[in-house]
Amino acid sequence: MITGTKGLELIKLFEGCKLKPYLCPANVPTIGYGSTKYANGVKVTLRDKTITEIEAENLLKNTLKVYEDIVNKKIKVTLNQNQFDSLVSYTYNTGGSDTLFKLINNKASDFEIRRWFQTHYITGGGKELPGLVRRRKAEADLYFTK
Repeated sequence: MITGTKGLELIKLFEGCKLKPYLCPANVPTIGYGSTKYANGVKVTLRDKTITEIEAENLLKNTLKVYEDIVNKKIKVTLNQNQFDSLVSYTYNTGGSDTLFKLINNKASDFEIRRWFQTHYITGGGKELPGLVRRRKAEADLYFTK
């Protein structure tokens, strides 16, 4: 599967778009919608030129292939488009979670899956971050949208 419109919009909403290189909260040079590398694999530096919105969107779509591949390889059960999009957004932001993937593959209850989304990867620097709490809730809501 590949990321659909809802997944793209969710990622874009929470990542935001910065056309000039910047340091992300992890102190890594980043550009566009959270990309740390260009399509050719070269790392972003703070000295790089400003990009256009179209270049940022193309970079996002190219970057997403890595995270789509992770979800496609790790999930062994059939997903609908919303579930896939939700997991790609989650993986794009966190790198993925073998525990979450295992819950899904083992057909855990909706309650367990939603609880995982809403209680993991919501902190930064030892503090709960409201933006991550909102993102995990939005990802869970999309996952459970039929």
